[in-house]
Amino acid sequence: MYNATAYDQRDELIREHLGFVEFVVYRMRPQIPAYVSIEELKSAAMHGLMEAASRFDPGKGVLFKTFAETRIRGAVRDELRKMDWFSRSMREKHNRVLREIKQLEQKIGRLPAEEEIAEAMDMSLEKYQQMLNEIGHLGIVSLHEVLDEASGGDTFMDQLKDPGGQSPEDAVSRQEQVRELAGALDCLSEKERLVVTLFYYEEFTQKEIAGVLELSEGRISQLHSQALIKLKSALGK
Repeated sequence: MYNATAYDQRDELIREHLGFVEFVVYRMRPQIPAYVSIEELKSAAMHGLMEAASRFDPGKGVLFKTFAETRIRGAVRDELRKMDWFSRSMREKHNRVLREIKQLEQKIGRLPAEEEIAEAMDMSLEKYQQMLNEIGHLGIVSLHEVLDEASGGDTFMDQLKDPGGQSPEDAVSRQEQVRELAGALDCLSEKERLVVTLFYYEEFTQKEIAGVLELSEGRISQLHSQALIKLKSALGK
């Protein structure tokens, strides 16, 4: 049965958040290869916004922007996967780094430094850092991988966000994961932790972070990639 009120509310949410779509797209842009046009990203993001507006339930106590951002980013991610954004070789490199980090962590009882990872992979530090640059764009997919289906399908990105706007029940159910994430962040190197904090909490761009830390954008990309892989290893346990 046609529900005019529901459709009106949906359309209003879409109209009010058109600017938010652009904001999310431009936040994601530095992590996406240049050959993917901004218009392709916006088109995918709009599908995510429309899906969010159709599925949003204000009774769950979650802010629409929080709900919509996950769907917008997910829609962009799905579109990139359809475009075969990452070659099999790039995924294999990413998984190889993840395996080495897990094995080293089990061996030495902590998350390894990049010099230790490079040595374990029988690479020079320069070659290892070059690999991090190559697989850096995989971070955007890793952030949206589901950590735990049993708890409702939370993603790593959900745990990085400010929990403001959640219902008390949701906040309580996530406390353990938040504690685990905090512990994992503490295990990162100081620079890795700063990059994650500035990028996801302070919403700095990689260029701005490079200025703050007085490093090149390429080096920030390396630290970002390595931090995400380490966190994935820690949270995967």
